[in-house]
Amino acid sequence: MSDPTVQPVPTSVVETVDAADVTLSNPKRAVIALGSNLGNRLETLQGAIDALEDTPGLRVKAVSPVYETEPWGVEPGSQPSYFNAVVVVKTTLPPSSLLERAHAIEEAYDRVREERWGPRTIDVDIVTYADVVSDDPVLTLPHPRAHQRGFVLAPWHDVDPEAQLPGHGQVTDLLAGVGLDGVTARADLELRLPE
Repeated sequence: MSDPTVQPVPTSVVETVDAADVTLSNPKRAVIALGSNLGNRLETLQGAIDALEDTPGLRVKAVSPVYETEPWGVEPGSQPSYFNAVVVVKTTLPPSSLLERAHAIEEAYDRVREERWGPRTIDVDIVTYADVVSDDPVLTLPHPRAHQRGFVLAPWHDVDPEAQLPGHGQVTDLLAGVGLDGVTARADLELRLPE
């Protein structure tokens, strides 16, 4: 049953994003992590994937399986569990515009930022953008905690077993070090690659 509080991303959100070349000449590869622990989690993740695909200058190339994850950084049982996934995209958007788009999708789904690691309808995080390494506080690349998070590494490994996290090494090795404690594959749930 769908959650009536989840609304599709308004067309106006798509129109306000930088209009990058839709032919995707010389695109960059980016990895984006998605998470949701409020409302209809699966529907919200799919909505975020579809909204990414609807972004001018961006194409979703791979969608991971869904993982269910205990909330990270908070007291066990204090929040609902998350559904997590990773998407690989090709984009002509610069990192700043990709971040703007991620925030626009979060805003469209009423993401609230009241507390660190608080519950959320949707979290759209840029994990990597090409091989860019940046300590800019607005957008640190790669994501500063991705190498510690099984709920990012496991789905990423599923869609790209040879992936490298710049500055940290192979995702396979990072996942082996972090493990899957509290991170469960949900083979009964599926996200689709936009057509």
